[in-house]
Amino acid sequence: MPERDGYIPGVPCWVDTSQPDPQAAVAFYSELFGWECENVSTSEAEPPYFIARIRGGDVAAVTSIAPGAPAVASWNTYVWVENAEETARRVSSAGGTCLAEPFDVGDAGRMAVFADPEGALFSVWQPGRHRGAQIVNEAGALNFNGLDTRDPERAREFYGAVFGWETLPIGGGVEMWTLPGYGDHLERDRPAIRQEMAAVGAPAGFADVVASMSPIPDGQDRVPARWSVTFAVDDADAIAAKASELGGTVVVPPSDAPWVRMTVLADPGGAILTASKFVPSNRTVPAPEPAPARAA
Repeated sequence: MPERDGYIPGVPCWVDTSQPDPQAAVAFYSELFGWECENVSTSEAEPPYFIARIRGGDVAAVTSIAPGAPAVASWNTYVWVENAEETARRVSSAGGTCLAEPFDVGDAGRMAVFADPEGALFSVWQPGRHRGAQIVNEAGALNFNGLDTRDPERAREFYGAVFGWETLPIGGGVEMWTLPGYGDHLERDRPAIRQEMAAVGAPAGFADVVASMSPIPDGQDRVPARWSVTFAVDDADAIAAKASELGGTVVVPPSDAPWVRMTVLADPGGAILTASKFVPSNRTVPAPEPAPARAA
């Protein structure tokens, strides 16, 4: 895949993981995904911020849990915006909560942290020097971001007002978040992208997809609404085995699902992620029954 140099407003552009032991998480993911990590913090007084790279291209980051935040490891999703302050106003008007007002991150960019009306946390990124993930959709790199929610209707209202997102139902209660015009943007680097998607049976409009939305099953009252991350892998079974060997946990064993073979993992700190291999021949595989999810 070609390296990316920026995104358009409304597109998830970056992920990082907040960890109780960042160095241990760096060791885990470096072995699991082949990342090369560099601490880009400018002084010992700053919390560590390890940029993870593949072939020299930024893919994700590992940092410590912010002071005062719950001591729970997590993966964090960032959405590209033109103006963090304007986005904060939209979040407030739409019923969300600002947890960290917009602030500068050196010359890298400007960010803010929000919660949607159901409490799912997400961040926004107003770019400076840092232009988001440079490598995506290949083994060891970010493949997808998804919202788990109990109130899809309220989520549609909120994210539509904040980012202009619409939805594309794909069955099984799962919907895709779409950003009108995103496919046109992607065509600049991949002129045949719509034809490629049609050739593997993707529904019309899939080129505009920026994320997914899935309902939290009934009975999972302890599971919070949240944003999740999926990383692409070459072999979901091998990754699950390796994660276990490295001290992680296989939350959902490898299984076939529409378009993919996937597994849900927890790293040694407890942060949840999905590892997924694209399998076009699985397009007709029925969606699996929702597995019990962890509360944190």
